[in-house]
Amino acid sequence: IEMKDLKLKLVLRNIMLLFILACNVGCDQWSKSIARDELVAHAAVKTAYAPFTLIKVENTGAFLSFGEDMPATIKFVLLSLLPLLVLAYGIYHLMVHKPIGKSYAIGLCFVIGGGAGNLYDRLLHGSVTGFMHLNFGLFETGIFNMADVSIMVGMLLLFIHIYVNRNTLRDKKDEEEGVDFV
Repeated sequence: IEMKDLKLKLVLRNIMLLFILACNVGCDQWSKSIARDELVAHAAVKTAYAPFTLIKVENTGAFLSFGEDMPATIKFVLLSLLPLLVLAYGIYHLMVHKPIGKSYAIGLCFVIGGGAGNLYDRLLHGSVTGFMHLNFGLFETGIFNMADVSIMVGMLLLFIHIYVNRNTLRDKKDEEEGVDFV
């Protein structure tokens, strides 16, 4: 394969990954926009699916309001600047490291997209809009948004990728070392 073909494949791959990332951010921002416009803060709206309710909240902290009462400078560094640097590195890693698997790359797109959606809210609105809640009786979630769903789906894809490749890498290493379990 020619170098020109490899570069074209890399460009197309990166465009596809950026598209997946943008779709995650777009879906998140679109759903939050509807929630901000249509839902009343802290008022539960029942849905046809009983365990699922809509409740709009604005979270000025991190996960489950952690850090909500931090001083403004520390909160900015920990909840905006540091995540911005981590997301920038994630995008760099995604675009530059060619030999990563598809499930790893897509999982990373979901995690970065979700993180970017929540960071965008924090920087633009000063808080992150959450509006979905699940209550199964014994199990109940906090109030979350589509960015949180993206992050969880992405983490699941990353864990699956790591688990599958861990077994593959171990088998390959055993093969290289001449280990035989027969």
